[in-house]
Amino acid sequence: MIGWELPPYNSGGLGEACLGLAKALADKGVRVTFVLPRKVDLKFDFMDLLFADVEENGSSVAVEPYLSFSAWMNGKKIKIKDMPHGYIAGAFEYAKRIEDIARKVSPDVIHCHDWFTFPAGLAAKAASLAPLVTHVHSTEFDRTGGNQPNKIVFDIEKAGLDGADRVIAISNLQKQILTRNYQVSPSKIDVVYNGASFFDREKLPPALEFYKSQRYKIVLFLGRITLMKGPEYFVRAAKRVLEYEKKVIFVVVGSGDMFSQMVNEAADLGIIGNFLFTGFLRGEDKDRIYQTADIYVMPSVSEPFGLTVLEAIGNGTPVLLSKQSGVSEVVSNVLRSDFWDIDEMANKIITSLRFPELLEVLRKESKRELPSIGWDKSASRCLEVYTSLVAS
Repeated sequence: MIGWELPPYNSGGLGEACLGLAKALADKGVRVTFVLPRKVDLKFDFMDLLFADVEENGSSVAVEPYLSFSAWMNGKKIKIKDMPHGYIAGAFEYAKRIEDIARKVSPDVIHCHDWFTFPAGLAAKAASLAPLVTHVHSTEFDRTGGNQPNKIVFDIEKAGLDGADRVIAISNLQKQILTRNYQVSPSKIDVVYNGASFFDREKLPPALEFYKSQRYKIVLFLGRITLMKGPEYFVRAAKRVLEYEKKVIFVVVGSGDMFSQMVNEAADLGIIGNFLFTGFLRGEDKDRIYQTADIYVMPSVSEPFGLTVLEAIGNGTPVLLSKQSGVSEVVSNVLRSDFWDIDEMANKIITSLRFPELLEVLRKESKRELPSIGWDKSASRCLEVYTSLVAS
């Protein structure tokens, strides 16, 4: 299995998903060798870890000639000034360094996660001749909202999808994007939903005690502050809410390229005093924020799944999510609105804050759904994919 990160050295839900799936596969007797691009201080008793020794953010390739994606595919060198940088360069370096690993491990199946591992997956397939599964957790169309996708990243995704023997999508919503925007045959795609590994979180001491003691309501945004997560719609809905409910604090957990824009918009709307930005949180700090919040809002523009919804439910936090999210295919006891409909979003926030009975029903009923959305089911579906590839 080829990934980019694992907890606690992760920047988002991808690492959590990889770990949950790998653990569930190991529980089913699958011997998992998980490859990461660089050395981190991790050890698991249920799988083997290997490292490709790529320096962080691809910095190790900044001093040597490198390959653009199209040149890499054609085996041609290009000049330093033309090479891609950052994660893109790191993805290509990963591909160069994984070939020896693939030959030594001699895998039955190669399973890679998201675009920055696709070049490595293709290289491992060529080196080992094992079948390749590309697991898509988000696409460039999700990350950009369909607005001017990065051409290099799109080409990497397209090559990884075309070169795979099977493709795993994490929702039917995402399967539609893959067939429509990447021309992947529907018969090549298996839908495998993410799972929950947080059925019933331990009750923790509350956070934000001052605000709670003053009877403020807490509305939570938690995730990368990027276009696909809809942070601007959260701020605009907050403005509507505060026109009717003054004692509300909007807590923003996360970081990303739209952080400054989010802060500036809240300031321009005159509501920055009702916002609290915590930065990225993990572990018990994250669970405490979930448990303190009265409601968690995920206003994503395009969300292939939305693992944070399951985290919130596991912590007993009611959820309002956008209809443009894959997780809405597997949970029922949540509130929904279109990401762009800030009036509807605000109305549902206000209603939930005014009627705690509604929040209690959502809290109890949504939690009952979690056991049927476990990683065990996800692993079983992946194992079916592996078995069919090995048999063929």
